[in-house]
Amino acid sequence: MAKNHVPDWLNNSLWSSRSPPPQQSLTPAKTSIDSEDMNRSTNSAVKSSVSAESSVKLPVPMPPPAVIRAEPRPVPPPSPKVEIIGPLNSSSSNCRSDGENGSSAGSTTTSGISSTEDISRQAQLSQELSRKIINLGEVRRLASQGIPDGPGIRAIVWKLLLGYLPTEKALWPTELAKKRPQYKQFKEELLMNPSEIARRLEKFASLENDGTGTDIEGKGVLSRSKVTQEEHPLSLGKSSIWNQFFQDTEIIEQIDRDVKRTHPDLHFFSGDAPSAKSNQDALRIILIIFAKLNPGIRYVQGMNEILAPLFYVFRNDPNEEDPAMAEADTFFCFVELLSGFRDNFCQQLDNSVVGIRSTITRLSQLLKEHDEELWRHLEVTTNVNPQFYAFRWITLLLTQEFNFPDSLLIWDTLLSDPEGPQETLLRICCAMLIIVRRRLLAGDFTSNLKLLQNYPSSNISHLLYVANKLRVKSAG
Repeated sequence: MAKNHVPDWLNNSLWSSRSPPPQQSLTPAKTSIDSEDMNRSTNSAVKSSVSAESSVKLPVPMPPPAVIRAEPRPVPPPSPKVEIIGPLNSSSSNCRSDGENGSSAGSTTTSGISSTEDISRQAQLSQELSRKIINLGEVRRLASQGIPDGPGIRAIVWKLLLGYLPTEKALWPTELAKKRPQYKQFKEELLMNPSEIARRLEKFASLENDGTGTDIEGKGVLSRSKVTQEEHPLSLGKSSIWNQFFQDTEIIEQIDRDVKRTHPDLHFFSGDAPSAKSNQDALRIILIIFAKLNPGIRYVQGMNEILAPLFYVFRNDPNEEDPAMAEADTFFCFVELLSGFRDNFCQQLDNSVVGIRSTITRLSQLLKEHDEELWRHLEVTTNVNPQFYAFRWITLLLTQEFNFPDSLLIWDTLLSDPEGPQETLLRICCAMLIIVRRRLLAGDFTSNLKLLQNYPSSNISHLLYVANKLRVKSAG
């Protein structure tokens, strides 16, 4: 039987949004990842369900095939590009539409308090980061509330939270001197074409033969009889460097397409400016190297959206003068971040206890535990399969559900959890459902699906507060 009583703090109008205006348009613009590029048929199944008449009982759609990853949220209709070059203002979380968790006018009454709290938290973080031995627990506590703007504070905190930098500051130069040259070596070796690899092998063989660096025929070119099967461009052998090269080409083409569509509303990633082109090249190289070093996963569509916030934060660190260093730092932090979510991207694990479907089931159970009435209305009464909205939420770490500044604030909380970001991510997703529960309870299949696939603008501080309440209630 559904729970009739909801905690008082959830009944407060602060957590529920008003219904949208009658003529509100939900028509999406062009998505940042074209649907024809997707390998799963999630959206097509959803669209066919939405178009059905409401009087017909809709069957529960079958789970999507285990091939695609995630489709980013449609970007709004054409609007002027947002020029974001330097660090973002953390107070931008107050920018939301009227009717969602309070009005914009109402938010101004607390802006002074929020500003004071941000200044205080920034001072505490700066003080903690100035210590010789940093208290990581204290940094986590402060970062979990959102990292205010400051000269390079978020970049350093994220590197600490992801384990890229040790807590002892004296060791930072040593660690960076190890990691950054290693990344440079990855670029030199993994971005090399097969012809260059063959030339290097030939030179190495020549040095072994006579120690002069000259081929025994004196021309520096291998004779036809010396071209091995692995070195032949038409070889289909698994160990063939050419066969591997052609396989990598397909992935690289996919990476190129996705990188070009990364945050098209931000000049930092999009446009004809040299800086935007340079930033796209950095994303492209990082993803290619990751794909080659991780053959079990390689590249999965949507990884570019997870990589973008890391590179943005590190590239805009005023304490780092060399852009190439930001690329290296981003690569290692990206690897560490994805290690906690890699099972969500592994197709072979989709139906396992650690795969993406199991993760979505855990979100459903979490909602049932905290708000059974809402859970029953969504999954039983209106037959809204959580895979139709939660798949993208989880695999892309909410980067497509909120504007870019708000996404960074959410990531502050995700990265600061000592138990890992997965559980915090699920609580935030559950809080997103609870915050709009009144609209969901009043809606049918079609309206609820539109709402959850185009999540309304929200006050991020309130969202994180509700998510934290869910943690406290579960612990209690």
